[in-house]
Amino acid sequence: MYPFARLAWHMLLSNRQPDLSAGGLHESRHICWPWDVDVFGEMNNGRILTIFDLGRIPWGFRCGLARALRRRGWGLTTAGANVQYRKRILPFRRYTMLSRALGYDERFIYLHQSIWRKDECHVHVVYRIATTGARRMVPIAEVLEEMREPDWNPPLPEWVERWIEEEAERPWPPEI
Repeated sequence: MYPFARLAWHMLLSNRQPDLSAGGLHESRHICWPWDVDVFGEMNNGRILTIFDLGRIPWGFRCGLARALRRRGWGLTTAGANVQYRKRILPFRRYTMLSRALGYDERFIYLHQSIWRKDECHVHVVYRIATTGARRMVPIAEVLEEMREPDWNPPLPEWVERWIEEEAERPWPPEI
């Protein structure tokens, strides 16, 4: 089941925090509950991707993306993800999630999220997210203009650029 109550809690907490710039860092704290755990006694990999919503959505509100979407009637969709799982997340353990945008290209914003316990990174993901309009993907320059961040233009890290290039080579639909 989707963690609606937890999302509501994190939205309440984020409403009390100051606004962020487009590239600002959103930090949130979480606990691995028993219902997050799989048969191996650790947080399930699919659940981890769901839990990342608890950082990504409040980040979107704090940086003004959600207000821009609402004003224009746009939607938001995940267009890809690159995940690295490195350490187990065990029941009742507390962890910190960091969420921020790395940059963008013409079509996508690249959002970086990671889960940390003490000084160790357990999981790291980069999402590419797209803004959708009535019958089209909205160019990111238009989204940034609506967010009142038209000058935000950090260079994407080289490893993200390589991921973008590799995704362009990936066959679609997949070969079976």
